Amino acid sequence: MTSMSRARVARRIAAGAAYGGGGIGLAGAAAVGLVLTEMRLARRQVGNGTHPHVPQADGLYGRAYDTPGPGAEPLYLTLLGDSTAAGQGVHRAGQTPGALLASGLAAVAERPVELRNVALPGARSDDLDRQVALVVGGTAPVPDVCVIMIGANDVTHRMPPTLSVRHLAAAVRRLRTAGAEVVVGTCPDLGTIEPVGQPLRWLARRASRQLAAAQTIGVVEQGGRTVSLGDLLGPEFEANPRELFGPDHYHPSAEGYATAAMAVLPTVCATLGLWPAEEERPDVSRREGFLPVARAAAEAASEAGTEVAAAMPTGPRGPWALLKRRRRRRVPEPEHVPQ
Repeated sequence: MTSMSRARVARRIAAGAAYGGGGIGLAGAAAVGLVLTEMRLARRQVGNGTHPHVPQADGLYGRAYDTPGPGAEPLYLTLLGDSTAAGQGVHRAGQTPGALLASGLAAVAERPVELRNVALPGARSDDLDRQVALVVGGTAPVPDVCVIMIGANDVTHRMPPTLSVRHLAAAVRRLRTAGAEVVVGTCPDLGTIEPVGQPLRWLARRASRQLAAAQTIGVVEQGGRTVSLGDLLGPEFEANPRELFGPDHYHPSAEGYATAAMAVLPTVCATLGLWPAEEERPDVSRREGFLPVARAAAEAASEAGTEVAAAMPTGPRGPWALLKRRRRRRVPEPEHVPQ
């Protein structure tokens, strides 16, 4: 499928999500039915996680910067989503994406970071309404930035992509309205799960990328930013399955989560104005620039770590977006792991 074709499909799904359209199929309903069956077999084979317990990583990171005075107040980071956001598959709290992102953000901002994770293993996008209510419905401070990772279970459970995107867009809208910045790690590439054979791996990859592109359109239209996780859980995981997948061959390992965190961290920092100003300008040598949002979404879905953010509100093909391929930074080892 060409980039233009992917853009058209993503635009149709996002339009259906926005205007209440029906369930547009991902790679065709029959194909997704086959993917679902194969993924269920794969999940049974790998046990969907030999370590169902998710380490508790909530707490304060960057204590070295916790000094009295203006500008030293903690930044508040919250993670929402599914098992990938929760960190299922690793043994220690410091190996979860939340802990890695909190530690990295603290180092860049030189301020402590208070982490809260409300992600739920197995969650689909329709659980985001409940998760968002936990984040903005109580007495806790509104997060400075929220990171959402969601989509894999939507594909494996055949949630209509229009409904999936609608729930995600609504969550981003509520968080943005409350005053939080939002970064979404889009649907990972399910074609890399080892027990899934061909041709279903190809179909799973196609379905995942279609949803990721549609998610990007929905998120950007609500004022959020996206980072493609597809290829991070793609060629790198495929080439190093024992290194980058966990013991269950379904969830990422500690190294895999670190790879994803390195891709997301620059965008998290950029949303808070913490990234160097010179890196905010599009770099033509890195194939960065302004594109119609659907085309930017389609390109991002095919390349790991690609960021898409809103740009000009109108253009000859509707809203435009800025596509960036940020340089990844090493995520420091968390210096404090809450017990």
